[in-house]
Amino acid sequence: MTWNVPLLERGIPLLHAASNRALRQDAPTRLTPKRRPTVTVIIPTMNEAANLPHVMPRLPDLITEVIVVDAHSKDDTVAVARELRPDARILMQVGRGKGSALRQGFEAATGDIIVSIDADGSTMPEEIVAFVDALMAGADYVKGSRYVDGGGSADLTMIRRMGNLGLTMMVRVVHGVRYSDLCYGFNAFWRDVLPLLDLRSTGFEIETEMNLRAHIVGLRVAEVPSMEAARIFGESNLRAIPDGWRVFKQIVRERFRNEADVDVAVTTLSVAHPEAVVVPLDVEDAVNDRTLAGAV
Repeated sequence: MTWNVPLLERGIPLLHAASNRALRQDAPTRLTPKRRPTVTVIIPTMNEAANLPHVMPRLPDLITEVIVVDAHSKDDTVAVARELRPDARILMQVGRGKGSALRQGFEAATGDIIVSIDADGSTMPEEIVAFVDALMAGADYVKGSRYVDGGGSADLTMIRRMGNLGLTMMVRVVHGVRYSDLCYGFNAFWRDVLPLLDLRSTGFEIETEMNLRAHIVGLRVAEVPSMEAARIFGESNLRAIPDGWRVFKQIVRERFRNEADVDVAVTTLSVAHPEAVVVPLDVEDAVNDRTLAGAV
């Protein structure tokens, strides 16, 4: 596996601003790993036995750990996952909802980088390489976007498209972050930033919480283009109106959430990357609210 960015030009940011209103950029540093980072992919499942054969074999070689969090499927999802990836860790979900599954997987992950994808074939496993490249190029958190050049969707109904647009516009007004796509389940981040995200959601609003928390605590966020395919088999568990309402409430909730735990100028993270070298971080390539690419 080769990377798109030369090794010595990649890095892991060490200093992260604790407020989106007071970003400290006076003496930033980053850690440049001397080895390839380990990558964990989290796949939440519920009755996806027919879809997994179209997803798991397409995981790129850079994946070093696969964690399947299964919501007590009634079909052969777990058996199929074990057959396709004997090395996969299978966790039986505690609690209900996609948010609970992802949080459980995140906490169990051991990779330097964590990636979340869907099990229904709608997210393209091959695109994980681009997400990892963006992290290695200096981002803390990378979110997929169906609305930047190179992205798109074959699965958005008119109701979902209009709802996502409205909620994205709401986020721009309420939180001042210029994301192009809000409700999409393809994200990646350095495991070191997980405590800063402080995730609490249990349902489909988890992606909104992740994206907003990344902005609120001052992470360097990159959007990369992603092509959403239609679900291969079965019906989606997403319900546009009820889940859209949950996302709406999450946007409001994050506006008034207590930020006492991050109310300091700079948070120094403990970085789980041995054999690293501290080098200066050029912050001039950051745009506006620390979004590195794709925000329009």
